[in-house]
Amino acid sequence: MSIRLTNISKTFGQFQALSPLNLDIQEGEMIGLLGPSGSGKTTLLRIIAGLEGADSGSIHFGDREVTQVHVRERRVGFVFQNYALFRHMTVADNVAFGLEVMPKKQRLPAADIRKRVAQLLETVQLGHLANRYPEQLSGGQKQRIALARALATQPEVLLLDEPFGALDAKVRKELRRWLRSLHDELKFTSVFVTHDQDEALELSDRVVVMSNGHIEQINTPAELYSHPNSRFVFDFLGNVNVFEASWQQNRWQNGQAFLVPPAQQTLQQDGALYIRSHELTLSDKPNSQANLPFDIVAITPVGAEVRVELAPHGWHSKELWEAKYTQHHLQELGLQKGSLVYATPRTGYFFGAKGDSSPTRLSWPFLTPGSLAFDI
Repeated sequence: MSIRLTNISKTFGQFQALSPLNLDIQEGEMIGLLGPSGSGKTTLLRIIAGLEGADSGSIHFGDREVTQVHVRERRVGFVFQNYALFRHMTVADNVAFGLEVMPKKQRLPAADIRKRVAQLLETVQLGHLANRYPEQLSGGQKQRIALARALATQPEVLLLDEPFGALDAKVRKELRRWLRSLHDELKFTSVFVTHDQDEALELSDRVVVMSNGHIEQINTPAELYSHPNSRFVFDFLGNVNVFEASWQQNRWQNGQAFLVPPAQQTLQQDGALYIRSHELTLSDKPNSQANLPFDIVAITPVGAEVRVELAPHGWHSKELWEAKYTQHHLQELGLQKGSLVYATPRTGYFFGAKGDSSPTRLSWPFLTPGSLAFDI
């Protein structure tokens, strides 16, 4: 079932929760609504469900307009962050609940309800727990039961509000993979809310990045990562270093640090260069195109990865910079806390101060011969 939102807006008192926005979701898509707290993503999800009414605009499920249709008639499954399971009911009874409270004319016979519940519990790999109560389940098991209950009435649309937010990291990762596999198998249309970038990029067919009640960007995870269209998207996706640059003497300057960009007129201005942490090359000396001196202030192993924290030496940055290495490369390099190193970006994204709407992608595929390159 496709979903089309047209000119949707919402205010709460004086607060503009959603500015007028448009969104088209194709049948069978899994869409992630990604953004910080207060960005409007949960409000948008609740408007799709019919749990909130929009101040303006229209909502279509396929060819059917549902703007004024009650939540009970929208055929929407909703999975809450806190599971919302009935503690006094068994797992099987929780899954059956939505079927048993349907109007008598639409309700299945009791035997068919039991059969569907059994099939759903097998689908979520929890058939052996049918007679247990929610308090006897782990967090991951509760979330699967909540999903089975949402699917029991065969909804046209499945909506999930921070579905894995209450779970630990390992369980979240396992359930993300499981949900994506289940979605591909059953091919339902789904929309989920998250503030977790990894979750959105791993699960979604397309990601909708939201900020202050409006949509910043809609794209596939790969395109979103490769071509962010604003500083907000770059900042929110994280793991980025920012070089605040003044255009002086035909190069970008910040104190003692400088970068020489390609000879393009649009780059000859003040601005900010965004550089991801895995796109830095370190050396024991500067080169003619890049002089970014740093002191190594910390080296932190995180699993198979090592994060090297860098403090600007002789210039200013709002935060420490970060470079990422593998454990193997770090052992080869012999980097030590307190060492002075020089960084050259492999790739950067420049946002001009003149208000250009999208960044310019640049590369520095060179190092001065004779310098000691610390390749990541």
